[in-house]
Amino acid sequence: MLKKILSCLREYKLPTALTLIFILAEAGIEALLPFITAKLVKDVQESAPMNDILRIGIILTILAIISMMCGATAGFTASKASTGLSKNLRHDMFEKIQTYAFENIDKFSSSSLVTRMTTDITNLQMAFMMIIRMGLRSPLMFVFSVVMAFIMGGKLAMAFVIVIPVLVIGLFLVSKYAMPAFRSVFKKYDRLNESIEENVRAMRVVKGFSREEHEKKKFGISADDICKDFTKAERIVALNTPLMQICLYFDMVFILFVGSKMAIIDHAVDIGQISAMITYGVQILMALMFLSVIYVMVTMSAESAKRIYEVLVEEPSLQNPEQALKIVTDGDIDFENVNFKYSAQAKKYALANINLHIASGQTVGIIGGTGSSKSTLVQLIPRLYDVTEGSVKIGGVDVRNYDIDILRNAVAMVLQKNVLFSGTIKENLRWGNPNATDEEIIEACQLAQADEFVQTFPDKYDTYIEQGGTNVSGGQKQRLCIARALLKKPKILILDDSTSAVDTKTDAFIRQGFKNFIPETTKIIIAQRISSVQDADMIIVLDNGSISAIGTHEELLKSSHIYREVYEQQTNGGDDDGQS
Repeated sequence: MLKKILSCLREYKLPTALTLIFILAEAGIEALLPFITAKLVKDVQESAPMNDILRIGIILTILAIISMMCGATAGFTASKASTGLSKNLRHDMFEKIQTYAFENIDKFSSSSLVTRMTTDITNLQMAFMMIIRMGLRSPLMFVFSVVMAFIMGGKLAMAFVIVIPVLVIGLFLVSKYAMPAFRSVFKKYDRLNESIEENVRAMRVVKGFSREEHEKKKFGISADDICKDFTKAERIVALNTPLMQICLYFDMVFILFVGSKMAIIDHAVDIGQISAMITYGVQILMALMFLSVIYVMVTMSAESAKRIYEVLVEEPSLQNPEQALKIVTDGDIDFENVNFKYSAQAKKYALANINLHIASGQTVGIIGGTGSSKSTLVQLIPRLYDVTEGSVKIGGVDVRNYDIDILRNAVAMVLQKNVLFSGTIKENLRWGNPNATDEEIIEACQLAQADEFVQTFPDKYDTYIEQGGTNVSGGQKQRLCIARALLKKPKILILDDSTSAVDTKTDAFIRQGFKNFIPETTKIIIAQRISSVQDADMIIVLDNGSISAIGTHEELLKSSHIYREVYEQQTNGGDDDGQS
């Protein structure tokens, strides 16, 4: 895991190495300063020549400036390295997510992925910066200070033999009991982000049902859970400070008491040595204190690193074959003994015993009740999912033998949930074909019955679409999405209940345009309205994941009781605008 994450440093390896070098220099100089200070105090006490005192003072000043410069430079390079690591991690995670199949996306919730790319990476960034700065500096300061204390202080250094084990055990226990609370926070972050995401996406529904107070309460519960865990952890971590102070004061009392006796009675040490020992004591205890903070931060970030690693190493469930075909010859579609379920653990198939042939250029309607797996059926065509058993063929070739990008460029889908991105209408439409000319865009919009309303906007095709397409109506959004799909000039066009928000007259114009202008394209129309599919060459009736009947409108009225019931309901005043 560590190797995978550190591989994302790439161009930031040099700042990381420079940080370690500058920190090493800073720690070494800081360990020497008390030693030289003790020498200065001794010379002053013994009335040494002023030139000697000035020389030592200048050396101290120069070393202090060098130490300060090393520390400042290390801070700059550490910041550059840590922010660079987080930038590369976000880039690599985003690129990895783009390769995921729907099956992989289903494994991670969208809120969890957002948390991993924000909070988790920020935690890792902070931990990495602390490790390359304090993670090296604190152990070095500890070792240097202990060695120098024993060199200078002799028996006085025994104070550290008593204090250090107590402090180490105490800090270890504090970290040990704080960590479970820190670890539990991350899953709760996922729930918090999920609550925010749902609320923002469904804001119109929330306000429409006056559920603001309910949403506030739900958000408050998630926020309180996080607060309680952090409070519990911070209360435990807060014990570091009194423990540190107790050890520090014990050290000072011990050094002053024993040192005074040794200086006054035994004349074994001088004032400079006592001063240096107090300084080394502070340095040793501060080094241990920083190590405990680093330990807490590293333990927190280890959970974040694990979650980031899971995203980076997740292999897409759909892979290109080694000898992938690069050409889709036509829009022929065959389902041969197809069974499908969304997960291997599922007990029931979403689709069962599907055998179907659709000739290139045909218009096929699919109708069925909610949950009859209409969308599931068409998602197998562009290989958004792989079949569990059997095969789906396009142009006589199993879809698993095509290059995925080539296959999906040959199949255009307008999904149930129409999505427009922030940007101009023209930019949104060019998702279908980045090189589309203005004339091609207008032609596609005319075919999708979108040109008429686009021309009424002041900026026409340069009109800015807000995020999610909130400044256009549902029907307008659907027609723009159809136009975007048409710009791909696909072999197969799939409309998954994509005209449910347009009136029946516009729906009829769209279908007539398809018939007249793209006769060679295989068209699959999923709908709840019989009027949307009754002119199709073939209509498929799905029921509970199986094909109930196949035929033309007239044939199904005679042979399929499901189709006939839906037709009678809709022609006798039933809901003609049902949603799938």
